[in-house]
Amino acid sequence: MMRKILRKLLRTFFNRNVLFIMMLLVQLIVLVLTVLFLSQHYLPIYLMLLGLDMILVVYITNTSENPSYKLPWLVAMLVLPVFAGLAYLLVKTDAGHRKLKRCYAERMKETEKYLPQNANVVQSLGELSASYANLSRYVQKYGGYPVYRNCVSEYYADGEAMFEAMKREIRRAKHYIFLEFFIISSGKMWNELLSLLKERTASGVKVRVLYDGFGTQFIMPRRYFRELEKYGIECRVFNGFKPFLSSSQNNRDHRKILVVDGSTAFTGGINIADEYINQKLRFGHWKDGGLLCRGHAAWSFTVMFLQLWDLEQSEDVMQYAPESVLPASFDGFIQPYSDSPTDEEYVGRNVYLDIINNARDYVYIMTPYLILDHEMVTALGIAAKKGVDVRLLTPHIPDKWYAYTTAWSYYKELLQEHVRIFEYEPGFVHAKNFSSDDAIGVVGTINMDYRSLYLHFECAAILYGASTVKEIRKDFEASLDRSIEITMEDYRKRPLYKRCIGWVLRIFAPLL
Repeated sequence: MMRKILRKLLRTFFNRNVLFIMMLLVQLIVLVLTVLFLSQHYLPIYLMLLGLDMILVVYITNTSENPSYKLPWLVAMLVLPVFAGLAYLLVKTDAGHRKLKRCYAERMKETEKYLPQNANVVQSLGELSASYANLSRYVQKYGGYPVYRNCVSEYYADGEAMFEAMKREIRRAKHYIFLEFFIISSGKMWNELLSLLKERTASGVKVRVLYDGFGTQFIMPRRYFRELEKYGIECRVFNGFKPFLSSSQNNRDHRKILVVDGSTAFTGGINIADEYINQKLRFGHWKDGGLLCRGHAAWSFTVMFLQLWDLEQSEDVMQYAPESVLPASFDGFIQPYSDSPTDEEYVGRNVYLDIINNARDYVYIMTPYLILDHEMVTALGIAAKKGVDVRLLTPHIPDKWYAYTTAWSYYKELLQEHVRIFEYEPGFVHAKNFSSDDAIGVVGTINMDYRSLYLHFECAAILYGASTVKEIRKDFEASLDRSIEITMEDYRKRPLYKRCIGWVLRIFAPLL
């Protein structure tokens, strides 16, 4: 028995994930000890580092960065002078991030010509709503993706429904299948999809799989991509997790995309793991949302995938252009888009703000995390004050205690502004959905937190005038029947120590 326990402990200790974490901790400890050593034994150097901190404080204060992002750095420099300054320089001068930024900008520039905007489509959208046409122009100009008319969409209110649709479309593939997910984990969902992908590969269909190096780091073998290559499936890992202190580790591929033949595409909150289809219960019932786009809009998701797949090399994108698009009947407008941390244009955040600011009757929001900047809190409050029915649906059973505790730190001011907040009582909400006025909606991967809005690669689709928007609203309302409304009385009853923890976490939320 003791030998078995010892073997288990050794396997745990020498597990690659444990070793990676230990290596990161060692680097951090060495950095801290070095700073402490300098502060105690080399007064001139220590004073120089303090002077550097003062310069950085002035610099940070005068940058155009979001004030909510500046605050934690300024507080850190007050509490941990010298060390915080060096940490800030590490984040700002990281070579890995600069390379990522340069390569992504090059790919975006190269693929720009494959995503032209049809002026007639924008004009037609303007006839529906001038504000929607303005939003579409912004997304096209600063996000790089046009709005389309010849499309239809389907909304899925849970992972189970989207899973069945994904299998259906994969079976129909004739030319290629592209999958890009933050998480891929062994289990029923992935095993069934992999079986279908093997079949299609054997039939001559090109299959490519792209997954995030951190999202899958702790749940799949390190070289799992080698396993897939044995079946003829091309596979790449985005930004592989390395045991070195680097700000580039912050920039994850959080997107979820499945493209079939350039004419059908899926996105939404659903990763490939069994909790997303409620085959594995981790945090109660898993509530998610997904979207299928069929027609011209799927081409944007195709190019979107290739931009990251070909990050360090380029290929002929037009070889993947669909032979024939499948529109079906026209049902509103669809504008897929992505957002990246490689520039200072926060398209995902600005789309959300625009919908909130222009809402007339209601705006309903599903999000797993509620960690907001000042602009978002203000926009939600002003909309509610104008008489717009503003409702937020968040998890009652969280997956991260610190995110849940931080979310509660916003509840008081939102409730005071007459924003209504609900928590999904059966479990965890992972959907990232907006719906407003039965006329505009968003389904995608973008959470209402700093990581999604500022640090990750994300994607989504805006729906203008599509019947799908009403389906998103109906799903929201059905979810409210299984939710509890949070009141000011609930906030007052929350233990003081939990509120205090939330206040502290909120200061450092942009760095979490």
